[in-house]
Amino acid sequence: MRWPFRRNRARKPPATLRRSFVTPEGVDLRLELASAGGRAAAFLIDALIMLGVLIAGSIAIGLLVFSGVRNEAFQILWLVGFFVLRNGWFILFEMGQRGATPGKRLLGLRVVARDGGRLSGGAVMVRNAMREIEIFLPLSFLGAQAATGAADGFLTLFSLLWSGIFLFFPLFNRDRLRIGDMLAGTWVVNQGRARLGADLSTLVQSERPRRVFSEAALDLYGIYELQTLEDVLRKGQDDVIITVAAAIRRKAAMVDDGDDYGFLYDYYTALCARLERGMMVGRRREDKHSAIAMR
Repeated sequence: MRWPFRRNRARKPPATLRRSFVTPEGVDLRLELASAGGRAAAFLIDALIMLGVLIAGSIAIGLLVFSGVRNEAFQILWLVGFFVLRNGWFILFEMGQRGATPGKRLLGLRVVARDGGRLSGGAVMVRNAMREIEIFLPLSFLGAQAATGAADGFLTLFSLLWSGIFLFFPLFNRDRLRIGDMLAGTWVVNQGRARLGADLSTLVQSERPRRVFSEAALDLYGIYELQTLEDVLRKGQDDVIITVAAAIRRKAAMVDDGDDYGFLYDYYTALCARLERGMMVGRRREDKHSAIAMR
């Protein structure tokens, strides 16, 4: 039986941007790395959004000045606010379930761990702390010196050269990595942009009976594995589907009925419904290694 998934061969990315991404289940998802241009565009979108937030915050702080706050206090509040914004923006969004800032989400990008495991908070903090050293710190220092008239030609050249080297570093390595990515062990990858529901419309519309899974079978995995399974279904790679279906059947002690794609779709649907019901009553499970957390 041929399922409605089709891989668009005409849109395959260059081979140099395809990488092996082996999950803890031993499944190779063969991800597509984001290009340097795509990463730069995502950063620009985030920068423009942050600029809007910064302007709004500056106006709010400026109102405090007219309320009697001293100019020095205004400057301190502005600098602290800008520091928290530019660091907290990337860290908080990338530590979320999507692993992406608004700019990355708009362009279909996300951050993943290169070892195939769950993206940790420590890795996110490392990769974004390096951005402060790479770009913001030298430029902020240059701006402060220029404001006092102490920025000479050498300091200006050194600051711009320092930031430029790190800014264009992804162009000179095959994985399009920043220094922060190298230290944190992360990749920025393209996500499948097709909507799962649309891709499976034929399967959904068919009136075939759905498989029923036991509580024990659905207790095997959490949110991280659900997202991995969704990636598997999006890509529709036959060898990966066979491997994942076999791994789930083995753990759940279920019989192979020869319909790997239908089995995975039914399991994905059942697992998604179970996790959503749990979150509605404050029960959340991040991954298969985590206990259920009450919220």
